[in-house]
Amino acid sequence: MSSFAQRLRDREQLLGYWVVLDAPVATERLARIGYDYIAFDAQHGLMGYDGMLQGLMAVDAGSALGPARSAGVVRVESSDPAAIGHALDAGASGIIVPLVNTAEQAARAVEAVRYPPHGVRSYGPMRSQLRIGPVPADTVEQVAVLAMIETAEGLSNLDEICATPGLDGVYVGPSDLSIGLGGRFPNDPEIKDKFDDALARVATAAASAGIAAGIHTPAGEVASERLAAGFTFASIASDLVHLEAAAATHLTAARNEGR
Repeated sequence: MSSFAQRLRDREQLLGYWVVLDAPVATERLARIGYDYIAFDAQHGLMGYDGMLQGLMAVDAGSALGPARSAGVVRVESSDPAAIGHALDAGASGIIVPLVNTAEQAARAVEAVRYPPHGVRSYGPMRSQLRIGPVPADTVEQVAVLAMIETAEGLSNLDEICATPGLDGVYVGPSDLSIGLGGRFPNDPEIKDKFDDALARVATAAASAGIAAGIHTPAGEVASERLAAGFTFASIASDLVHLEAAAATHLTAARNEGR
């Protein structure tokens, strides 16, 4: 079976789920559903290193019992090589690096994911050796590195970022990008046309460079629309958002039934 990184590079259409809670048992259940990947938000999520580590282990345990193998992906808190190395040593199959604004920053992200002579990653695969193996050369093939496009500067340097050697894809952070394009808040309708044009630019630039194009979405319907518009992978919502929405729906139903 092809690795997540290879499927990403082949520009297969992949769907993932976004996790922000430190709740390994819940994550294990999510991993049984059949998503291509489960992404952990170490930048804005409510988890530390232990939560990320246990979450990655839960993905392996849950997906082994599900209809398909899910990959564990981490959106790291920064482009700091130490943060990237922590996530990789914990067993992440892919790294999403936030706030990449230039090709130089994208190149540094790639270097942080790769061992010498291709990069600067420090050797110490505490858990990843159980999944990917202890041989540094194997990580080039089996670990994906993605650069987030979420600022006006990143958008202006999009073609150069996409052309970065070793970069496997770009990933749109729609909330930050919409604010960066002048929106008063995420999904501001006043900049919808400008935002939609930006998304089309990302999908086109990635396709021209032969790399993957991903985006975060609030719902499955939106993810489907983004894939149809040229994106090759999409993450859906988050566990926290869905927990609140489901609880609110049941509360409303119970109150209405009781009248």
